[in-house]
Amino acid sequence: MPKLKTNRGAAKRFKRTAGGGFKRTQSHHRHILTKKSSKRKRQLGTPARIHPVDAAAVRRMLPYV
Repeated sequence: MPKLKTNRGAAKRFKRTAGGGFKRTQSHHRHILTKKSSKRKRQLGTPARIHPVDAAAVRRMLPYV
């Protein structure tokens, strides 16, 4: 059976957690930050977890992570 290719776009966006799930960065934290409150910007900086429904798709894209 041939080797599987890792989806490079997914590899840059998702990281595996110690518990076996995946974490991701949150959107809306790159630009137009002046109108966003400090609380909102601070919370957007923390990583979020991938929803269990999407975890299978991410697992397929990252076979060796």
